[in-house]
Amino acid sequence: MSIIYKNYNPDILETIANLSNDEVFTPPKLANEILDLLPKEVWSDSSITFLDPAVKTGIFLREIASRLIDGLAEEIPDLQERVNHILTKQVFGIGITELTTLMARRTVYCSTTANGEFSICTEFDDDKGNIIFPKTEHTWDKNGRCKFCGANKDSYGGGADRESYAYPFIHDNFEKEFGNMKFDVIIGNPPYQIGDGGGTGDSARPIYNNFIKKAKEMNPKYISMIIPSRWMKGGKGLNSFRKVMINDKRISHISDYQNAKDLFPTIDLDGGVCYFLWDKKHNSKLNYIYHDTKGAVLKSDRFLKNKYTSTVLRDYRQLSIVEKTTGKKSFEEIVSFRNPFGFSSDLFNNPERYKDVSFKDEKEDGYSIVYGVEGSKGGSKRVYKYINNSSITKGKCSVDKYKLFFSKAYMTTATVPPEIIEGVPGTLSTETFLKIGDFNTESEMNNCLDYIRTKFFRALLFYNRHSLNISKSSFELVPLQDFSKSWTDEELYKKYKLTQEEIDYIEDNIDPME
Repeated sequence: MSIIYKNYNPDILETIANLSNDEVFTPPKLANEILDLLPKEVWSDSSITFLDPAVKTGIFLREIASRLIDGLAEEIPDLQERVNHILTKQVFGIGITELTTLMARRTVYCSTTANGEFSICTEFDDDKGNIIFPKTEHTWDKNGRCKFCGANKDSYGGGADRESYAYPFIHDNFEKEFGNMKFDVIIGNPPYQIGDGGGTGDSARPIYNNFIKKAKEMNPKYISMIIPSRWMKGGKGLNSFRKVMINDKRISHISDYQNAKDLFPTIDLDGGVCYFLWDKKHNSKLNYIYHDTKGAVLKSDRFLKNKYTSTVLRDYRQLSIVEKTTGKKSFEEIVSFRNPFGFSSDLFNNPERYKDVSFKDEKEDGYSIVYGVEGSKGGSKRVYKYINNSSITKGKCSVDKYKLFFSKAYMTTATVPPEIIEGVPGTLSTETFLKIGDFNTESEMNNCLDYIRTKFFRALLFYNRHSLNISKSSFELVPLQDFSKSWTDEELYKKYKLTQEEIDYIEDNIDPME
C-alpha cells in the first residue's frame, strides 16, 4: 500500500468486509488479487481511467490509487501533484447507496468530503469529487417492473424513507456527472440480486448480469468483476446472459471457487463465487482456475463452450467423463417439470386454499396418497395424507403408475440426495418433489432407483447443479438406461469405458448412499 494511505487511512477494511450479509464487501486481499490480473503497464500510465460502478467500501479505488501513486512516481515526481492527478483524472466511482458513497470517499480521499480539510486531494472544488451517488429512480413499465433492473414496484417504489436500490450505473444516470468520459477499466463487486416480489419473501432475481452488460456497452479495454458462479449452470432469467458469456472469447481469465466462503467467510452463497477478466483484445482460450471444496486448485486453458451441454463444466476433470457418457437419450426425458400434479408445497400448511380437496388420515375408496411437507422453513418435515381423487386435475394418468419422487431442493455441495420415495400406484406428490417415471412395473421402478443410487448417476447430476433447487434440466448430463435390468457402478464404468483415473475421480468425490 502506498505510503500516503499508510499515513492517512488506517486499514480497517479487512474488518468491515466481514460485518454484513446485506452487502458483500470486498476484502483488501481479494481486491488486490483481482487487480493483479490487469497488465502491469496500466499502473505506470497516467492517461488510463478506472471506474468502480458499484462502490461500497472504496477498496478497489483505494488500491488502484495506491498502485498508481507508486507507478507514476517517475513521471510525476511531486507526491501531491501525483495524488491530485490520480484522484481527479484517473479514479472514479459510483456508490450503490448514500452511506457506501460516504464510506468510499473516506477510504479514498481520507475525508467524507472530497474538498474537506483532511482530504488528501487539494484540487476538488466540491464535496463529491469523483465518487458520486446521483439521485436515481426506477422506471416502471405497465407491469410494475423497472425496465432497467426488473425491480418490483410494490417492493421498491416506496417513499423517501426507503432505499430504492435504483443503482445509477445500470439506470443510465451517471454519464453527465462525469462529462460523458470514456473509461478504460471497469472493475468492482456489483450487487448480486434484487427481490422480485414473487413467490416467497426470499424470491429474488440476479442483477449482477445487468452491470456486466452495461460495462460491455461502454466499450472499455478491461472489465473485471466478482459475481456468483451460479450463472454458469442456471439462475433465474440468466439463460441469455450465460449464452453470451460462454461465447465471449474476450474473457481471458476466470478464478472460480466452489465454496464462496473461501473468499467471503461470513456469507452463504450457494453455488460458489468467481471473478473474471474481460480483455477487449483477447480472442482465444481463457485461463480457468477452479478451487474445489477439498482444497484442490485446478488450472486449465480452454474455452467455456463445450458441445455436450449449454452450461459451463467448471471442473475440467468432468469433461472427459461427460464426453464418454453423453448420448442420444438423456435421463432428463423421464423427469417431470416442476409441480407434476398441480399441488403447491403449501398443501398441508394452507389447506384452506384448496377448496376442492378433502383430507383423510387413513385410506378410503376414492382417495390417493399425496406426499409433501408440513411445517415452517427450517423445521418442516415430510408427511403424507390421503386426498380425494376428484381433486386431482393434473397428472392423473401417472397416479396409478409406478414412479419415484425426488426432492426438488437440497444443498449443492451434497452428492447424496434426500431419501427417494417409491411412488407405487395410488400415489402422487406436491411440488416439493419431482416425479421420475412413469414405469409399468415395480421392477422397472426399482431398477431405476438402483441406477440413481450409483455414484456414476449422482456424479453426472452433481456436475450439472447450480443451486439449491433441482429441475428437470439438472439431469441433462445423465444418460438414460434400459430399466428392464438393474445397474451397478462397475457395469456403468465398463459400459462407458471410463479410465481408472476417471473412476477414481468419481469414487473419491461422490459419497456412498447408505
